[in-house]
Amino acid sequence: MADMTDTLKSKSRRPSSSVQKGFLVVGLVLLIWAPFFIYPIFVMKVLCFALFACAFNLLLGYTGLLSFGHATFFGGAAYFTAHAVKEWGVPPELGILIGVAGAALLGLIMGFVAIRRQGIYFAMITLALSYMFYFFCLQAKFTQGEDGIQSVPRGYLFGVIDLNNSFNMYYFVLAVFIIGVLIIWRFINSPFGMILKSIRENEQRAISLGYSVARYKLGAFVMSAALAGLAGAVKALVFQFATLTDVAWQMSGEVILMTLLGGIGTLIGPIFGAGFVATLENYLATSEFPVTIITGIVFMVCVLLFRRGVIGEFYASRLGRKLGFEYRR
Repeated sequence: MADMTDTLKSKSRRPSSSVQKGFLVVGLVLLIWAPFFIYPIFVMKVLCFALFACAFNLLLGYTGLLSFGHATFFGGAAYFTAHAVKEWGVPPELGILIGVAGAALLGLIMGFVAIRRQGIYFAMITLALSYMFYFFCLQAKFTQGEDGIQSVPRGYLFGVIDLNNSFNMYYFVLAVFIIGVLIIWRFINSPFGMILKSIRENEQRAISLGYSVARYKLGAFVMSAALAGLAGAVKALVFQFATLTDVAWQMSGEVILMTLLGGIGTLIGPIFGAGFVATLENYLATSEFPVTIITGIVFMVCVLLFRRGVIGEFYASRLGRKLGFEYRR
């Protein structure tokens, strides 16, 4: 009887899993063909910010830590990569690794200080540390102050692939994005990720079970910082510059908006949010109406009508459940 029940359950899961795989295949095909129909630089911008939002969601959605200083890792990696590629002449793949390592180190330092507090105190500490790094970038010589690092060469990937070709650059960014998302997916579905979710739900119970909560939080913080740095490093090569805008507090606010708009605690939500915000900013850039007012209105509507975010509400809807999606936030 038990075997029959298990068989029926497995059969009931098959259509939903096939539907989800179908969505993934369609999404991947659209991304592959996107540069033939949409301006490649714009799609690359969306992919960079989508990876940034996914990295932030790893900390907020799956660990329950709200950071107001994630621009430090995004912009810091952009500066490190731009300086290494332009001034040291390193190849782009090594420059990206330098940016990711620098972001991870910043995450280790900031996380070690910030995780000692919880809630709003944690958020304010990350904001204060982010401001400190912003003024460091403003004064440091290697960042070139308000001018930023301009004319960053893209170079040749592995000494063979010319990244100055827009299509080569696009598919490289797409590969980095897919790898980054897969890392996040594996991370949140690992035993480590399960413990992070338990800490988010009930930290005191996790402590009573013998887990070193501080170490797990720090590990999640560093991982999130490194992946945010990966997005920033690639973005520096795409646009061939790194400026103070990348490390400003507004950038941290923007990634929070992207994540909340799409749906925290979902893997697809931040990607949708990043695409929506980037598209909105792109089309309103030439208008006379302030973009910040529109984004503020969108945020208010999202908070009032889509408490779980757009993707989160879809997952929780009857149609979403029928298709096999679950909202576990």
